[in-house]
Amino acid sequence: MQKITILIHCPDQKAIIASVTNYIAAIDGNIVYLDQHVDADEDVFFMRIECEFKAENWNLEAIKADFQAVIATPFQMSWEMYLQTDKPKMALFVSKYDHCLYDILGRYRAGELPLEIAIIISNHNDLEAVAHQFGIPFYHVPFTKEIKDIGEKQQLELLLQNQIDFIVLARYMQIITPNLIAQFKNRIINIHHSFLPAFPGAKPYHSAFKRGVKIIGATSHYVTEELDEGPIIEQDIARVSHSHSIDDYIMKGRDLERTVLARAIKLHAERKTMVYNNKTIVFV
Repeated sequence: MQKITILIHCPDQKAIIASVTNYIAAIDGNIVYLDQHVDADEDVFFMRIECEFKAENWNLEAIKADFQAVIATPFQMSWEMYLQTDKPKMALFVSKYDHCLYDILGRYRAGELPLEIAIIISNHNDLEAVAHQFGIPFYHVPFTKEIKDIGEKQQLELLLQNQIDFIVLARYMQIITPNLIAQFKNRIINIHHSFLPAFPGAKPYHSAFKRGVKIIGATSHYVTEELDEGPIIEQDIARVSHSHSIDDYIMKGRDLERTVLARAIKLHAERKTMVYNNKTIVFV
């Protein structure tokens, strides 16, 4: 049995759902999941479908071509269609912090993430042993303001050689270049604390502690050229009080970063996210 996922967005209009579902039935497909959303402000329709095909001679490329002609063109659709057995290839970018890296690799080894971690790229050598511990190829690519063009070239070569589908910045402490962002548009995921923009800088938890904040949060989003302002995929919070120390703040923040990033990765890998005008539609 073949299982596919279809993502669709187009101008909102009559008969979209009926036309798509009737088409799938006409080619002997069985819909096992369907969710849709209409952005009333933009007048745009979004839909995610999972369906199954029992036919042994089923051909994805033929169905894609037919779907484009019969459904997508008349409705002016932007769409994607994936075999669920095709796991996306992910590259991890890291620096020196290891809490997100360990969490991702642990979940990956446990089979919780429907993807393949192909490579780990870092601007430091500190976490090479961790990569080897989990059997993931590790590449040290120095990256500073003076040599960022060289670093970007090495990064792109590694990403293309390994046929990477998307990138995760697991506390990678460098700004991604505009060229890399353009080549992986809406396919680079970042994680950071949610104190921005109120508490910027190297010690946000110390600043937040001095102000007596009551909520700590983490945000995972797609990377754009506007630093930390890309479409948000996932967020979460934890409450704190006067009884907590700075170390408590940092520990709670790192716990949130781990879980929020893992959830964002899973949502992207399962093709449950769509981006439109710097905003995400997340099907759960």
